[in-house]
Amino acid sequence: MPEKNKIFETKIRQVATFSFKDIYRFTYEWLLEENYLVIEKKYSEKITPIGKEVEIEWEAKKKISDYFRFNMKFAWHIIGMNSIEVEQDGKKIKINKGDFELKISGLLEKDYEGRWEANAFNKFLRDVYDKYVIPGRIDQYEQKLFDEANEVSSQIKSFLAVEQMR
Repeated sequence: MPEKNKIFETKIRQVATFSFKDIYRFTYEWLLEENYLVIEKKYSEKITPIGKEVEIEWEAKKKISDYFRFNMKFAWHIIGMNSIEVEQDGKKIKINKGDFELKISGLLEKDYEGRWEANAFNKFLRDVYDKYVIPGRIDQYEQKLFDEANEVSSQIKSFLAVEQMR
């Protein structure tokens, strides 16, 4: 089993107007541009008296080497999402309004293929390798993952701020 270290965690939450389709596409395309493989683990929609409730879970993985992999998890939860019409540049467009929440976490996976898991001696060697041979590389990858997760979080916040100005 790969060893996973949580490096980053944040939550973006706002009750606002936004284009769900656009924020979904924007986030997905950003991850693809950064060479992540995005897997949608869950997508559910429920109609409630206050509007649609949407829950989505993504897992975005990026191979760094044969030993390291970045893993970002996205948990979307939107409550009371309704479609509204607004006027923009003299045209009426449909956007969404609701309680938007997105949790993002970033994990650094070591030995993600489980090659050093065969027996107790190999696990011991992996621990020695991590602690004494490559601690600098681990720090470097942790910082890089933190920067990428922080960047996608900032980009999403900026996108939502621009959406608010419509």
